[in-house]
Amino acid sequence: MKKIAALSILVFFSSCRFFDGQVPNEEELLQKRLKEINWKEVSSYPTIAECDAIIDKQMKKDCFFAQMVLLIQQKLDLDTIGLLYPEMDTIQFKVTVFSNSSLKFEPQIPIDGADLTRIKVDSIIRARLVDFPKIEPAQKEGVPVTTQFLLPVIIDMTK
Repeated sequence: MKKIAALSILVFFSSCRFFDGQVPNEEELLQKRLKEINWKEVSSYPTIAECDAIIDKQMKKDCFFAQMVLLIQQKLDLDTIGLLYPEMDTIQFKVTVFSNSSLKFEPQIPIDGADLTRIKVDSIIRARLVDFPKIEPAQKEGVPVTTQFLLPVIIDMTK
């Protein structure tokens, strides 16, 4: 019986050694982790259903951009922008994908001069760029974040 008591005291004292170390400071751990994160790059880019099966990060990003350009082209091909304004063969779009999956398009219209023309083109474009499929926002460390990028869209003037 004495051997069992001595053994249990020995186990108790040896197990206490594991708790001798300093408990890490929560704030220090947080600051260390924040320094490790690359804040200039997202963990995953926005995505669309057509790109969901792709695992490679760069290929998924390329797929998303290609799908977005295709969708914008399809929506703009329904209109006569290319015929009305043949000088516009490409329009840059500043696209914002918000963390709540909503989209904002800001056409960077390359028309010199007349503000009225710019307003008309902008109005046509904004009217067409609605009803997009669901876009999953980019993520940073598993948290949805807002991203913004420029997409060059070629206007099809053959229609």
